[in-house]
Amino acid sequence: MTFDSDETRLPTSLWIDAHLRILSGQGIGYYIVNKGAFASGTLLLKISLLNGHAKLLMQVRDMDGKLGWMSAFKTELVIEQDADSYIHRAIDRDPDLWVVEIEDKQGINPFEEKNIV
Repeated sequence: MTFDSDETRLPTSLWIDAHLRILSGQGIGYYIVNKGAFASGTLLLKISLLNGHAKLLMQVRDMDGKLGWMSAFKTELVIEQDADSYIHRAIDRDPDLWVVEIEDKQGINPFEEKNIV
């Protein structure tokens, strides 16, 4: 059975909770910087490399409606303070935005969706 309608999408809160449980099970720590709207809202993922740099990824949908990730900046790595400033401005514009921060020295995105350029 194929689902094409928006009605089949999980509420953002449930999708994030499910993924955070997986992270906990893998021993990956996380911090919820901003808890957005239960049913909707996009996700910003900050990956701190623990060296003063970070990746900041935005959750987006591709042309087929599949979830993926895109860098919030032109370069993949940014100074962590720049990522934090971007996050604060984004929350001011959209309080329904979800923001999750993890720490990973290799900068690996633990979510299974593909990167969208």
